[in-house]
Amino acid sequence: MAEKYRVVVVGMGKRGMHHALAFQANPRFELAGICEIEPGRLDAAAAKLGVAVKGGDAREVAAAARPDVFCFCTMPTVRASMIRIGIESGARLIAMEKPVALNSTEGFEIRRLLKDSGVKAVVSHQHRYGEHYRKVKEVIAGGALGRIHTVYGTATGWMMHMLSHLIDYVRWYNSEAEAEWVMAQAAGRGKLSDAHPSPDHIAGFIHFSNGVHGVIECGAGAPDVPEVDYWWRKCRIGAQGSQGFAEVLTGGGWRAVTAGGTLSGGGSMNYDLDMPPYIQEMADWLDDESRVHSCNFESAYKGFEIMMAFCRSAACGGQAALPLDSPADEIALLRGALRDQPVLLGLPASAKEYR
Repeated sequence: MAEKYRVVVVGMGKRGMHHALAFQANPRFELAGICEIEPGRLDAAAAKLGVAVKGGDAREVAAAARPDVFCFCTMPTVRASMIRIGIESGARLIAMEKPVALNSTEGFEIRRLLKDSGVKAVVSHQHRYGEHYRKVKEVIAGGALGRIHTVYGTATGWMMHMLSHLIDYVRWYNSEAEAEWVMAQAAGRGKLSDAHPSPDHIAGFIHFSNGVHGVIECGAGAPDVPEVDYWWRKCRIGAQGSQGFAEVLTGGGWRAVTAGGTLSGGGSMNYDLDMPPYIQEMADWLDDESRVHSCNFESAYKGFEIMMAFCRSAACGGQAALPLDSPADEIALLRGALRDQPVLLGLPASAKEYR
């Protein structure tokens, strides 16, 4: 009989509950404990999940539950401290929400902690399991677009919520090629004080080692995706090649135009469909070292470095080379560089978030 892995989930908000329920639904896992700093939310979650080990202190819960998997779905201000708790708990795998960190100083430290400990880690870029995302990947990988020259992504949400996703999926569509440099621009100070601190709008270019260029923009100035009604899902991600293009709309299916004709299909962001394979791959990786998780930390970290390089370029001017060779506080750099003036919008519906 296959080993059953014990799990602790920290944070019982929307994303924490998504994770807890998905772990609980998978027969390879046992939800051994939960943690939440808000007592009412903790009690409600414990009652719904039927978990005996619960508390408001993640270190105490992890010590009592002795997890194989330490999963945290917290605000991004406590990334490194949660990584330390996960390592100290004896967990074999740490699962975390994006972004990896709020700046590269913390990102460098998190990467060092994981490397020194040998603990596996994954970052929740789970949209790649969506059928519409995977259909676009199939079209690209099958060669129907000819020579790929451009990958692109746009999202109306702000950087610390959305840019990590955009970068991860364009890297995936470009066969995980290494990024060599970026150049970016940013505007707007409003979201710098948000719990996910970000410029209101950031846009730039990525040059990959295989010659492909990436074009990314995220935030207040991003263009509309009129095929999608729900504002948070107005995301467009795709690839252009010598013989056509293929793209996914997070909330509105997929489409492609190739030398052989046009293709399209449905699909929309759906946690109920996207979370189970994300969770299953954790068991697969714990079972077998060679079955590396699609959302493994090292891949996510390369995307994180691209995001931080965008910030450095926007704050300091010019191009930013990759990989990053020294740590910095990129949000502080942006606070010092961005002018205090209203951001201009890409579509009227963005006014509700950016003004």
